[in-house]
Amino acid sequence: MVQLEITRIEPAGSKFRFGLGELWTHRELLYFLTWRDVKIRYKQTLIGVTWAVLQPILTTAIFTVIFSTFARFDTRDVPYPLFALSGLMIWLFVHSSVTQASNSFISNTNLVTKVYFPRLIVPFASTFASVFDFLIGLPLLILLMVYFGAGVSWQIVFAPVFILLAIVQTMAFGTLFSALNVRFRDVKFTLPFLLQVWMIASPVFYPTTLLSENWRYIFALNPLVGIIDGFRSSLFGTPFEWKVIAISAASVVVIAAASIVVFRKMEDEFADRI
Repeated sequence: MVQLEITRIEPAGSKFRFGLGELWTHRELLYFLTWRDVKIRYKQTLIGVTWAVLQPILTTAIFTVIFSTFARFDTRDVPYPLFALSGLMIWLFVHSSVTQASNSFISNTNLVTKVYFPRLIVPFASTFASVFDFLIGLPLLILLMVYFGAGVSWQIVFAPVFILLAIVQTMAFGTLFSALNVRFRDVKFTLPFLLQVWMIASPVFYPTTLLSENWRYIFALNPLVGIIDGFRSSLFGTPFEWKVIAISAASVVVIAAASIVVFRKMEDEFADRI
């Protein structure tokens, strides 16, 4: 009787490993998938890239009418349109990225089932593709700052730090939900609701000063609280809430570690379950 040898290809190491070496080795694949996602997103669309500008403009206009005219939030010396747009840019990036990443394995079934590569590349590519939308919106924010005469202080040097934190926490959530969506297909129905709740719990259209100090620290467990608040302080020179930022940054680290562990435990079954 002829015995067949079965070769099992699987990632080596512990479930806690990040796999930077593998990701670097396959960096060209990451670049290819990212650029492909960008092209697919705007191919055969009616307004194309313009939507990345129209969406924050229209949403900012609605928020401005409601919350600066009727609710009259205290945004210190920052004009409300600037206040709202700075928060919206971070939120729209997070929303788009997590949504796209959660479906990334379902959308790449043929690739995942036919060849081995670091599976983290798939949700990461969706996140980096969404960065493109964020970069398109930056000139709009700059123009609005010039229009309102917003001065730029030395604190602007911290802005990239908070953008990086936003990218890291978005990659973490995108990785987590991409894995969960393979095993539990009802994730695609529950995720939109969870994102709505997340937006309300984040200071996208309201300042954190509305909350008492104790509640502010509790809300800071939501990573976006410190990220958005810190991003605004960097842009407009307002005082940093360092405790809030520290709590949110710690949450980013914990969520990222938990997401990697969950992803590593599930990734061996992706090809079979898809």
